[in-house]
Amino acid sequence: MYKLIKQEGRARRGTFTTVHGAVEMPAFMNVATCGAIKGALSAYDLKDIKTQVMLSNTYHLHLRPGDEIVKKLGGLHKMTGWDGVILTDSGGFQVFSLAKLNNIKEEGVIFNSHIDGRRIFMGPEESMQIQSNLGSTIAMAFDECVENPATYEYAKASVRRTTNWLHRCKAEMDRLNALEDTINPDQMLFGINQGATFPDLRIDHMKEISTATP
Repeated sequence: MYKLIKQEGRARRGTFTTVHGAVEMPAFMNVATCGAIKGALSAYDLKDIKTQVMLSNTYHLHLRPGDEIVKKLGGLHKMTGWDGVILTDSGGFQVFSLAKLNNIKEEGVIFNSHIDGRRIFMGPEESMQIQSNLGSTIAMAFDECVENPATYEYAKASVRRTTNWLHRCKAEMDRLNALEDTINPDQMLFGINQGATFPDLRIDHMKEISTATP
């Protein structure tokens, strides 16, 4: 639940409440790609410096140690010792960052692992299943992050594809959250606004997101 505290012009300050605690926004998220902060910090150190959100990467955790292993350990919270809010990205950024290793289709994306080259398929349902196994507080919807610059035609097609994937993510999350062995039945779904550098596409897509994830 979001509560607006103060607004000046287009700047806003608010509080967002989750099952793992409240977040004062705007907030900085510490990146723990594979469930660990790089450098000398541990999850316990994050508590001392009053970190609010830890961000982990769905694609990398799926590859190693494997999301099924994380689930057996009780999810990311138990594996890391962090009891605050965890946000997991969708894996969609790898559609962009590993462009030379993937093949984008309407069903999803076929990757070649950057570790050993094996072929991996990830679509909206697979992304939600992996993030459910991780047990994060907030799961991001599977999306396509297009390169810059992009043509208007491609960006528009990408927004349509990402919107379709969002609806599939919502349906799969609802199913997963209702399962008896789900680690976090209160997992929340966030959509990702796309549209490249075209204001009309970004505005229309944000309206679609607000409808699909009320």
